[in-house]
Amino acid sequence: MGSQRNGSSGMSLSMKTSNKLRRKQMYIEDKKEAGKSRHEERHRRRKEEAKNPGLREQRLEANQPKSIDKKRIWDDVEDDSLGTMVDVAQLKRRRLEAAEVAAAREADGLGEEDVSDADSMLDSEEEGDSEDEDSEKAEKTRSRRAERTSSIAPSTTSTANLDLTPDCLTEDFKQLFADELPPMPKILVTTSLNAAIHNEAQEIAALFPNSTYIRRSAHFHAHKYSVREIAKFAKNRGYTALVVIMEDEKRPYTMSIIHLNSEEAPAGPTMTYSIRGYQPGKTLLGHGNATNHYPELLLNNFKTSLGLLAAKSMQTLFPAQPEITGRQVVTLHNQRDYIFVRRHRYVFREARATEKNVVTADGKEMAGMQGIRAGLQEIGPRMTLKLRRVDKGVGRAGSEGDDALKWEWKAKMEKKRTRFNL
Repeated sequence: MGSQRNGSSGMSLSMKTSNKLRRKQMYIEDKKEAGKSRHEERHRRRKEEAKNPGLREQRLEANQPKSIDKKRIWDDVEDDSLGTMVDVAQLKRRRLEAAEVAAAREADGLGEEDVSDADSMLDSEEEGDSEDEDSEKAEKTRSRRAERTSSIAPSTTSTANLDLTPDCLTEDFKQLFADELPPMPKILVTTSLNAAIHNEAQEIAALFPNSTYIRRSAHFHAHKYSVREIAKFAKNRGYTALVVIMEDEKRPYTMSIIHLNSEEAPAGPTMTYSIRGYQPGKTLLGHGNATNHYPELLLNNFKTSLGLLAAKSMQTLFPAQPEITGRQVVTLHNQRDYIFVRRHRYVFREARATEKNVVTADGKEMAGMQGIRAGLQEIGPRMTLKLRRVDKGVGRAGSEGDDALKWEWKAKMEKKRTRFNL
């Protein structure tokens, strides 16, 4: 704390003096001296960095804050199944590098073989042809899967690369990760019985294009339809998804997204999220009014297999082709397993003289964006989602079999603050 007089070690004399007035005066003097030394150090550093700009870049690189996201821990396994905390992109990269090394070693081994060994391989030409055909089919399948996302949803800008979808997801959720083009989303939104959050549910339904909100009655003379019955009725009427919003203390508390799929396929999966920090659009400062245009969709920071499943589930709720004239964008940003939902209207304008250029996450200026600024106006609603369950069928009651529960959040998953599921 401050400077140390007379070369003393430990705490300053201002904390050792018994006289209260003298201790107060010495503390002020120590504080002034410490501030003066910091000012002189900043001034000296500014002069040196003006002569050598590289020193400032080195200082900024060394002074990066060690956030929890940068300390994130991954599972050291070669498994990309649902529930493992593995970066799918890095795992894919490691597998490709290993395959290249194996192919190089195999090529080197073939080069050292004798001519007689090469002649013996001609006898098994038919077997080699069949293997080549299988490899060509697998390559075509991978190419179709790679082209799927770009052709289906050019409106989706995502750091979650859906081209790297693991095979376990394509096998367990065939309808969700199908190669053919998905139908135009048509969503039915409802609530729990005797709900009192009709305004909030209608505003959440407005997030999803082509959605219809229907009140769920529990009147004495009315039939209390279950969620499975509603899903069946909705599927027969051409709906692609059912969203059920539960309440707690007259606020949105839980949201379940049920994918209804095609007529011949069973409904599922069901993604259950908890809702926190819900704010209606009208309570946001300087909020705008939404229009009926199809918005663009931004999916950010979904890295694991479970994260890709959540991202793909959300992607199917929005049309593939946005209406750019509406200048609306819905952002789903994952950070520490919390999905922040925001809806904005944007406009591009020229940057003012006092404004800096757009920079990337690394702090470097973005190429082609010099002198351009994007103005944002939040439309709302604003809320935070957290994935709690993934069921195979229509919710917990409508899922059967040994693999009915695909994934479930448990409290033990948060013992280490640097481990995340999405």
